[in-house]
This record gives sequence, C-alpha cells and structure tokens, in this order.
Amino acid sequence: MMQFVFADSVDTIDPEYDFVADRNGAGRSVHRDDQYPHEFLEQAPYDGILVSRGIVGDARQPGKYSEAQLMRFRREGARRFLRYPIDRFPGSLLIGDCGAFTYRNLPEPPYKADDTAEFYADAGFTHGCSPDHLIFDFDDLGVTRVLDDVPDDVRRRYEITLQNATEFYKSAKSIGPGFTPMGVIQGWSAESMAQAARNLASMGYDYLAIGGTVPLRIDQIRRVLQALRDALPDRVRLHLLGFGKIEELAVLEQYRVTSFDTTSPLLRAFKDARKNYWVRTPNGDLSYYTAIRIPQATQNNKLKHKALEGSLNQEDARRLEDAALRGVRAYAEGGATLDQSLDAVMDYWAALNWHDEASPSRRADAATRQRKVYAHTLGDRPWERCSCRVCRESGVEAVIFRTSNRNKRRGIHNLHVFHTHLSEFRRESI
Repeated sequence: MMQFVFADSVDTIDPEYDFVADRNGAGRSVHRDDQYPHEFLEQAPYDGILVSRGIVGDARQPGKYSEAQLMRFRREGARRFLRYPIDRFPGSLLIGDCGAFTYRNLPEPPYKADDTAEFYADAGFTHGCSPDHLIFDFDDLGVTRVLDDVPDDVRRRYEITLQNATEFYKSAKSIGPGFTPMGVIQGWSAESMAQAARNLASMGYDYLAIGGTVPLRIDQIRRVLQALRDALPDRVRLHLLGFGKIEELAVLEQYRVTSFDTTSPLLRAFKDARKNYWVRTPNGDLSYYTAIRIPQATQNNKLKHKALEGSLNQEDARRLEDAALRGVRAYAEGGATLDQSLDAVMDYWAALNWHDEASPSRRADAATRQRKVYAHTLGDRPWERCSCRVCRESGVEAVIFRTSNRNKRRGIHNLHVFHTHLSEFRRESI
C-alpha cells in the first residue's frame, strides 16, 4: 500500500482564531495552543510525517525552528514534540532526512553519518535518510554521460552521497531494530541513479529514497523509476522525496513506489495562483477552486506602496476591504446576490492590481477573467459540500485568501481531500 508522508515545517494553526476580528485567541501560546493537521482533524490526513534536520536546525546550521522549539524537540523527541503518538496513530511513519535543499550551496553537507544517526536515535524516528548532497543537473533524452563526463561538482556530490550512505548504514545499526535506514539516491540521469541504487542495495539497504526529483518533469521521473526497477531486486522499497506532482499517483503505483512525501496540498492553498481549494469530483478526480483574495489593507505590501506614493488613499483601501468581506459573507448567508458579492470583491481587486500604465482595454480584460474565476468559486459554494472540520467551522472563510492562519486552514482542508483521494485510489488498486 502506497503511503503519503507529510513533510512538516511547523505547519500549525490556532483553533481559536477569530475570522471576523482577524486575530488569534486570547492568551495564545504558539506551541502549546496551536494544532497540527492530525490534531485539528478527526483523522490524520497522512500516513506519516517527515521532519528535515535542516528545518529543525542546530547551532551550526540554523533552521526554521526557534531556539525554544529546537531545545524542546531534542529533549522530547519527534513524536512528543509533534503530538503524534504511536498509540493514537498506530503504524504511522516518522521519517527523518537531512534537508539537502537547505545546504545546497555548501561544498559538502554540514552533517556526518555518525551525528545524523545520533539525531535520528534521539528523536525516535522510525526511518531515517543518509546525508545526501543535491545534484541539480539532469540529462535530457538522448544525452547519457558517464561519471567521467560530468562536471567536477556533480561528480563530487554523487560520490559524497554514496560515501555518506556507506558510513550511515554502519552507524544506523546502533539505533536498534525498530529503525530502518534509508539510502538516498542522487544522480544526473536515470542511468546514474540506477547505478547509485545498485550500490546502495549492495551495501544492505532495502529502502531507498530518491532525491533531486523536485524540478523534474513526470516523464523524467518515469524514466528514473523504470531504470531503478530494472536495476533493483523486488524486495527493495522506494520512497520519493518531495514529490509535488501528486496528480500522477498512477505512475507511482505502476513502479511500486512504497511511499512519498510532499507539502504540496498545504502549500498550494496559498502559493498557487489558481489551485487553492481542493475537491474530489463525482468521478473521483481532483479538482480545484481559486481562493478569493481579500488581503488586509494595512498589511498588504502592494497597498502600502500605493499609499506611500499617493496613488491610493489608505482609508479608501480599508473601506473597499471591508465591503469585499461583507459582500462575500452576506452572499454565503443568503443576504446578497452573487453579482453583488463579486462587485464588492472586484472593486477591491481593482485597487490592488491595476496599474496606471495599463490600458483601459487590458484592465477590462483582466477584470473580466478574474471575475469569472471568482464567480466559479463562489457560485459553486464548495465549502458547503465538504464535511471536514475546516469547512464545517469556517464556512466561506475557507475560500478567502487572507492571513496565514486562515490560509493554512485551507491547506489542512486540502490535505484531508488529498488523503481521501489517495485512500480511494489505493482501494481501487487492490
């Protein structure tokens, strides 16, 4: 059964957040009071969590964790810190990796095999990846380079990754039988990655993590997976690190990928231009809506810049912001028509997005396109068809693109939708 592992980056929300006042609950303490997706929802929307050492950080290589969070993580271990106990989430994976992207510009990884094994042991991970070094170069079709043909930096990263894996496999034995070491594959082509995989399997690894695939197209990933399956015995399991092309589950199933990690459902809630709110269609496909952007007038950088240059009065911006929020909420409650709501939203959109140098026709075309996109979201009222806690409690607020707490809620909804989608896919694949 293919498993979905969520790559955590301290993605928590305040369950007491006040949408109308746009403020956190009284006396809120972030780590104590905020909740992870698996706490906020009735069921965990993933089969495991991946934590990168580069995100946690340490004295040598600062990460995203605050000093207090870092100390608590090292003291309590990963499960207690994440509030992800095995008794509540039986069979769940807890994977550690080194976060190679965070040190991609360094000549070599800041972590060694021994201290990485110690980090995994202290944190109580069930699985852990060997320290790797990212290779960004990837051969296109028709180009195949052997080790002697690649640039020195690529060769060095390839050799460092394999040497670290050799040392890590030995160091990981001290962690105990409850821990599974994962050898990381890096390469500049499907062929070089297949050779790396053969080397890792000969070291004793039976679970390999495929790195460096984030920028690859799905056809390139397919070539890599085919080469790996041709090179490896059936007993060797595969994990895809940072797999964002999650609409392509059939490709992973075809090549018997055991697990993959991603943050894509959560991140697209606020980093994608269009695919912010996810749904499953009656046919079982993933479909998407665009969130209604109503930024805070006093916080938005575009509006602050316009206020400073004198092209927009800040009080006018706040008035338009309030009208847009009232319009969307009134429509959701049946107190306004769709067109009335869209009029208010588009008045604010125009103040935020139109430029003085834009021609009237370009302005009109852009506004027409945006209104159509927003009409699709509001007109379909998708929040009313979802039973997840985000939509039950937030209602139309789930489709308003505004503050971090609100946007991450929508991301948690997306995680719920995607995990439901994956669960159905797994059932149909049996």
